[in-house]
Amino acid sequence: MFAGQTVHVTAVRRKDQTIDFLEVPKQDKAWVNSLKKIPLIRGIVGIIEASAKGAAHLNFSAEKFAEGENEIPEEVEAKAGFSLSMLLGVAFVGVLSFLFGKFVFTLVPVFIEQALFGHMFESRVGHTLIEGVIKIVLLVGYIYAISLTPMIKRLFQYHGAEHKVISAYEAGVELTVENVQKFSTLHYRCGSSFIVFTVIVGVLIYSLVPYETLWERVVQRLILLPVVIGVSYEVLRFTNSLRDVPVLRYLGYPGLWLQKLTTKEPDNSQVEVSIASFNRMREVDRLSAQ
Repeated sequence: MFAGQTVHVTAVRRKDQTIDFLEVPKQDKAWVNSLKKIPLIRGIVGIIEASAKGAAHLNFSAEKFAEGENEIPEEVEAKAGFSLSMLLGVAFVGVLSFLFGKFVFTLVPVFIEQALFGHMFESRVGHTLIEGVIKIVLLVGYIYAISLTPMIKRLFQYHGAEHKVISAYEAGVELTVENVQKFSTLHYRCGSSFIVFTVIVGVLIYSLVPYETLWERVVQRLILLPVVIGVSYEVLRFTNSLRDVPVLRYLGYPGLWLQKLTTKEPDNSQVEVSIASFNRMREVDRLSAQ
């Protein structure tokens, strides 16, 4: 999926090797656009929006790929209509899934750390650091485990293809499969980097707020979660602005390290699909500007 000035475009290669597109125009409300301009708040709005739209586009890709080659046109049209009518519902589920996952990876490390180290020492900062380490271990372990499944591996290959296309475009080279394949699957402006920064920023913020009991600690984590998300987004923007500055560019490396798990080297056919999606997005933007 690629986001342009006026549209979000997803391309999917069907079993008959044709490429279909899902084009969702950007129709943000005025108040949403206003929120996107406010530091800290814009990060929360952005991650919720990304979760919703990502789920909807993944659902489209799964349905299109599953469509049989021998289906009659009427059946295909009916499925497509049903898919588009369900986009809002799928988007809602995507947001709920993100929130559930965030709660799990925020609270489970708290209970694990308390059970293993809660009575060993009194340092609140020490407990928070260990909690952060546990969170990283669980996160990396989870991503590695799901990356072993064929479906997620394929998803991560397309993720890598997207990064290659963006990097090739930013480098000003012609978007051919051969040219795009020369670039890295890693990119500074990636949601994987955001995940890492939420852990690092969370450790810093949680260390500043005192608590007395386990349940105070749990409630504190939940209340501060929007703050952590907002600050992490600003850190991601900041590190991306420094990626061409010697020495300071290393601030973005933790996110790039995680991308070694969330991206895989794509094959030529996957790069071709990503190029088609990116070019379609640019074409729609160009036509909208006329």
